[in-house]
Amino acid sequence: MNNHNELRLIDANLNRLREGIRVVEDIFRYVYNNKEIASKLKELRHKSRIDIYDKLLDSRDIKNDVLKKSTSSEQNREDLNSILIANFKRAQESSRVLEEVCKLQSNNNSEIFKYIRYELYDLEKALIKITSNSK
Repeated sequence: MNNHNELRLIDANLNRLREGIRVVEDIFRYVYNNKEIASKLKELRHKSRIDIYDKLLDSRDIKNDVLKKSTSSEQNREDLNSILIANFKRAQESSRVLEEVCKLQSNNNSEIFKYIRYELYDLEKALIKITSNSK
C-alpha cells in the first residue's frame, strides 16, 4: 500500500469515527439531556485527530470509493436505540482500523485509537443498558 492509499484509509476512518461518536453524543446531549456522557463522547471525538489534515484532505477520493452507496441495512433504523448501537459499532470498527493502520505511521497515534476504542466499548455497555431501561 502506498502512502497516498494509507492516508485515504486513515481519512475515511477518521471521518467515520468522528461521525459515529457525534451521532451518539448528540443523542445523549439533546434527547437524554445528559451532560456528563455527552461531554465524555465529545472528549473522545476531539482526541480522534491526526495532525496532517492537509495531507488527509489531498488523499480524499470520494468519486472513486467503490462502496459509497448505502446498503439497505444502513437506510433503515427501528428506533433511537438501534441508531445508538449502529453508531457505536461504526465508531469502534473505525477506531480499530485506525489503531492498526497508524502502526505504519506512529505508535503514539495507534495507542490513542486503542484507548478510544476501549472507552467506546465501556460506554456502549453502560449506555445501552441505560437506554434499554428507559423504554
